[in-house]
Amino acid sequence: MQDDAWLEPLRRELDAAAVPRTFSFRADDAGWANDQLVALLDVFARYSVPLDLAVIPAALEPWLAASLRRRPETDSGFLAFHQHGFRHVNHEREGRPCEFGPGRAAHDQRRDIASGARLLAERLGETAPIFTPPWNRCTETTGRCLIELGFRGLARDSSANTLELEGLQELRVHVDWSRPRGPRGELLAAVIREHRTAGVMLHHADVGPDDRENIEQLLALVTSHQNACCVSLGSLLAA
Repeated sequence: MQDDAWLEPLRRELDAAAVPRTFSFRADDAGWANDQLVALLDVFARYSVPLDLAVIPAALEPWLAASLRRRPETDSGFLAFHQHGFRHVNHEREGRPCEFGPGRAAHDQRRDIASGARLLAERLGETAPIFTPPWNRCTETTGRCLIELGFRGLARDSSANTLELEGLQELRVHVDWSRPRGPRGELLAAVIREHRTAGVMLHHADVGPDDRENIEQLLALVTSHQNACCVSLGSLLAA
């Protein structure tokens, strides 16, 4: 077992918190790297921590969908699913990669979002009305298409400019586990110092055995500390 000293800044911040802090965990790219996905799901299942799985509709094979639906944490509500783009491909001819970017017309974006939603409904049943755009990038046009199609939440990195569209709530990620902007323990401590809710994004394909052990240490802390609780993204949507 690795030393969990890296968590000390977060532990101190939780000890000092005047009110409890909330943590949410989002795992992107479901449909790819399935062995690593299952290994990560098993970690969260051991601690009964809610995990929101952002699923690539076109990459979701029927056998994987059936396997996900059979998991006990799906029935218990600790594992939730929402839409992660459509194919997770880049459509931009220049600049940063984006599936739902400025180079795509509204009708093309709407068609792909709707097609993805149908695929997920067929294979997973009811999913959360939340959309995570690949690479955490999209446009105001994307947001308006989402509202038209009945989505209520847009999950992106906290560095993205808010769309500020009525009816579409932004659910922010503050820490990218695979690409942290500094020591993870210090980053998490800084987030809960500033916000009551800390969003953590995971990419299971990038999570190896050492990372899984660190994630277990984090989950052990936030499930045992009196000033921490873990919630699903769906529970953060305004009524």
